[in-house]
Parts: sequence; structure tokens; C-alpha cells
Amino acid sequence: MQTFAEPVLDRRQARAKFAWIGIWLIFMAAPVRDLAVGGHTTAATVLGSLGLAAFIGCYLALVFRYTTRIKEWGAVHATFAVLLALAVVLPLSMGASWLGLFVYVSVAAGAVLPMRRSMWMIPLVTVAMVAVGVRYTSVGDLLSGLAVTTILVGFAMTGVRELIRTTVELRQARATVAQLAANEERLRLARDLHDLLGHSLSLITLKSELAGRMLPAHPDKAGKEVTDIEQVSRQALVDVREAVTGYRRLTLAGQLAGARTALAAAGVDADVPLEIPGPGTAPDEEREAALAWALREAVTNVVRHSGARRCTVALTRRQTLAGPVVELAVTDDGVGPVPGAGPTGGGQSAGQSAGQGGGQGGGNGLAGLSERLEAVGGVLDVGPAGGGRTGFRLAARVPLAPDPDGAAAPYAAEPALGSSA
Repeated sequence: MQTFAEPVLDRRQARAKFAWIGIWLIFMAAPVRDLAVGGHTTAATVLGSLGLAAFIGCYLALVFRYTTRIKEWGAVHATFAVLLALAVVLPLSMGASWLGLFVYVSVAAGAVLPMRRSMWMIPLVTVAMVAVGVRYTSVGDLLSGLAVTTILVGFAMTGVRELIRTTVELRQARATVAQLAANEERLRLARDLHDLLGHSLSLITLKSELAGRMLPAHPDKAGKEVTDIEQVSRQALVDVREAVTGYRRLTLAGQLAGARTALAAAGVDADVPLEIPGPGTAPDEEREAALAWALREAVTNVVRHSGARRCTVALTRRQTLAGPVVELAVTDDGVGPVPGAGPTGGGQSAGQSAGQGGGQGGGNGLAGLSERLEAVGGVLDVGPAGGGRTGFRLAARVPLAPDPDGAAAPYAAEPALGSSA
């Protein structure tokens, strides 16, 4: 149901809000009955009716129109002042039956005025009601009856207003979080598709060119390359489908095998480990997937951009001050960073290093890798190999969970599973 503190968007909501507010006008029964059977003169009855109509109009204007975002505080204060003045004048003129109007003034103060103002306005309205009511009854009766109702209803309304407004803000925040999550998912899918298709299409292009050169003299070898192209295409289709459905997870073992195949097809002398770290040294699934993506992107860039003749992939467990880590390093002897571009190691983000390495072209690939590694607590370092001006090195490091057997890892790096970079 549309509540009084929420904005009105259509007629249905306006009717619902009016019904929610109007039901509380039942407490106007005492003044109405007094007008009907109170024995007032005709002039007093007419003036009382007009005053009551004006009071109800001001009350509805406040609680119906000004309980959401308020831009015209001058109109709010003027309307509230008129409401309070009528609540004082009508009981003084018409009798004790009209003292209940102060309850509506207290409700309006709690529902409309800022919290700091309503905190002192509600007691002030109660004091005004007691000051007017002593004309008809004792102070004790007023304090034990209508005064308690006036002050409690006013403060209760401030709590209801804040609760409803907080609920509205939470709904808006939830919608914002959902939108941000959808945007993040789209970014993740874009990164995955780039990584998947960039690698596979590069390999297809490379093998297609190789098959074209072999076709006149070696049709059998060209046929083998075409078969490989078909297999890569099918695998790319499977990877894309898994990426869209969210069930795809790369493994280091699979990417190591793919790296050997891609580098060999490109004519690059590859030194790639045959296996991944064993139990107690292997990262968990999420970190392994991040390293697998790093390996795929690095090898793709070596094949596409570096012009390298040799590429080395090394997996190393290292002990750092922050704890044990697993480092994946891919090094090539290609063209290296462009002239005038400094090294990009030391934990610098991949986005900062984009375009510095011919062997590792920057851009969306490295930026995506950096985000992926940061998500699992890792870091991406890129820069020239060996401190020289040729060659390029990409190193991805992720934290390693403590050894389940409790064995302390040595501080010095253990031998790499592949040839050292």
C-alpha cells in the first residue's frame, strides 16, 4: 500500500495514500458532533464549519503533499502556522470538544517538519493544548489524558516517518546495488569474451596462414592444420557458451597444454612446465583460474605482438612478508618495451603499463587481467625482461593458502616447475 511518506506516481497511488491518511480523520467526529448538537448560534456554527474545513484542508495539504521531498519550506511553514492558529482559536471559540485538533497538529509536526524542529515543536503544541484546555478542565485531567495522547502520537509519527523514509532509501539502494551488480557482470562477461575469442581467433588466423602456405607443396600437413582449426573453433564455441552461462572455469593444466600448442604453431621455442604445483602448493580454484587467464593472455600476446623466438613459462612458489604466493611468469625475447617507455614492474597496474611492451600489448587484455587478479588478492607486474630493452616479462602472483600439513614454507623461492625466467 502507498504510505504517507512515499511519493505519489499515479492516480491509484494517490487514492491509496488519501485513504490511508483520511481514515484518521475519524477523530474529527467530536467537533462535527459539537457543530450538530452543541447548541451554537447559526453564525458560530457557520464560522466553526468553515474553520474546521480550513483546518482539515491544511492538515491534508501537509501530510499528503509535503511528507516526501520538500522544496518549498516557506509554504510548509505557512501552512503549519495556519494549522496551529486554527487549533488554538477554534477550541477557545467553540469549546472543549475541539481540543482534539491539537493531536492533528502534533501529527503534522512529526510527519512534515525536520527531526530537530519536530523534537521541540511537538512538546510546544502539547503545552499550547494544556494552556487552552485549562479553560474547560483541570491541568491534571489534561496531563493524564489528551496531553499524553498528543505528545506520544507526535513522537510516534516521527518514528514512523523515519522508518518509512529509511525503507524507501533501502529500496533505492537495493535497486542501485542490483544495477551495479548487473554492470559488473556485463564487464566480467566482456572481459571473458575478449580473453576467449582473442586467443582462439588469433590461433585460428595463425593456423589458417600456415595451412595456406603448406597447401601447394604439403597438402597433408595443410589438412592437419585445417583439422586443428576446426578443433579450436569448436572449443572456442564451447568456451563462449560456458562463459555466457557462467559455468566456465579455466585450469592451469589446460592452459599450459594450450600454451605449448599455440607457441609451437607460431614457431616460438617454448619452455613450458608439464605440470602444476602439487597438493599443498597449488592455489584454490578462483586463484588458479586467475593465473590461467593470465597465462592465456600472456601467450596470446606473445604470439600476436612480440615477434619472439623463445618464450619461457615458469611457476614458482615464493615466501613473502605477506605470506606464501604462487607466481606465474611468462618471458619472451621479443621486441620489448617501446623506446622511451620505462619498466612497469613493482606492482604497477596493467592499465598503466598499456602500450609499453611490444611483446605484451596493453589495453583491455592486461587491464582485464589486473582486475581479475585484484579480485582474488593478487597482483600483475609487467615490464622488460632482465632489465634490458628487448624482451618482455609478465608476472602474475596470487596468495597461497597455508599448507594443510602445517609445514612452514622456506623464505627463498623454491625451484620453478618450468625453466626459470
